Amino acid sequence: MPVFRALLFILLIAGLLCFAMYAATGEVKWRRYGILLVKWTVFAALGFFAVLFLQRLAETL
Repeated sequence: MPVFRALLFILLIAGLLCFAMYAATGEVKWRRYGILLVKWTVFAALGFFAVLFLQRLAETL
């Protein structure tokens, strides 16, 4: 679990850094990279929490 949390955190930081690069340079490619990274981070987080939910559900049954 700590590995997945660290991976989500690293992906989120990478997305924020891409947005910072977009703000600094004004190049649209950095905004696209940032949006892409944040989108996949959200999908990964949803999958992570779905697994946690299913694990807790299995423990209660």
